[in-house]
Amino acid sequence: MKVAVFNTKRYERHVLEHAAKSVRGGSIEFTFLDVRLDGQTVALARGHEAALIFVNDVADRSVLEKLKEGGTRFLATRSAGFNQIDRIAAQDLGIQLAYVPAYSPNAVAEFTIGLILTLGRHIHEGHNRVRRADFNLEGLCGFELRDMTVGVCGTGRIGSAVVRLLSGFGCKILAYDEEPNEEVMLRASYVDTREELFRFSDIITLHVPLMPSTFHLINAESIDLMKEGVFLINTSRGALLDTPSVVEALKSRKIGFLAIDVYEEEASLFFEDRSSDIINDDTFARLLTFPNVIVTGHQAFLTNHALRNIAETTLLSLTEFAEGVPCSHAVPHHD
Repeated sequence: MKVAVFNTKRYERHVLEHAAKSVRGGSIEFTFLDVRLDGQTVALARGHEAALIFVNDVADRSVLEKLKEGGTRFLATRSAGFNQIDRIAAQDLGIQLAYVPAYSPNAVAEFTIGLILTLGRHIHEGHNRVRRADFNLEGLCGFELRDMTVGVCGTGRIGSAVVRLLSGFGCKILAYDEEPNEEVMLRASYVDTREELFRFSDIITLHVPLMPSTFHLINAESIDLMKEGVFLINTSRGALLDTPSVVEALKSRKIGFLAIDVYEEEASLFFEDRSSDIINDDTFARLLTFPNVIVTGHQAFLTNHALRNIAETTLLSLTEFAEGVPCSHAVPHHD
């Protein structure tokens, strides 16, 4: 089976190739493509029965129609999120969809904790000062997590892992989810509404999927509910934040710290070397000017463990498609 792999990087190619060796009969033939899938590049998938994409690829109805015309009947995203895929169009066109629901919740959870500690203790600034031979400690006073109330918004696989890790720091943990998790109840106190979580948390970390009900979940109105100097972390999806509102809250010091690994307009920025380019996104450029902000480029998932799980889960889905059996990790149908 010929498989077009869009948006591939060197660090994942050898992992996919290694996983493919375990496929019965060695029937997977990859075509690795550096470009993202969109209306201009979709023709590259012609003649491939399956295509693999990532978080910032475009799989809307027009792209899916062209995939179907070119003979593609199976589309898998190498991610837990699948909001980049028009599921209704895929159903209409008979294109099967798969995803990776749990490549490594712990990878993102550990990265989240790392962002809190790095920014909360000014580790990045301390490191930069020492490299300049500046050993002054002025302005580097941080806080201890045990003195904080941390609100975890979303307690699925990743949010639950964050709660588990946070519990070792001795902080008070609040949680919100429409479907409370019994394991989380042992370590955190669930609140009835997101608004309650926002109002009483010193630190808020987001672990919810992007959907219409969570689009711009953090906006001027929800920020107004939060404590002065709140610490906000987003390692989920960029569009959970209304970034202009967040910038205004940083300027007024309503938000005291911000750590993001995702950005709403990241598709035109992340995963490429843009060090020689002029960044035309003024909002993103403004974020980088704040000393109390850390921005990383969708790095939270990136561990050896996670890459292996992504590759193995994706190859399982491809094998099941080739054999005509139900897909273990099919994308849920649109309601």
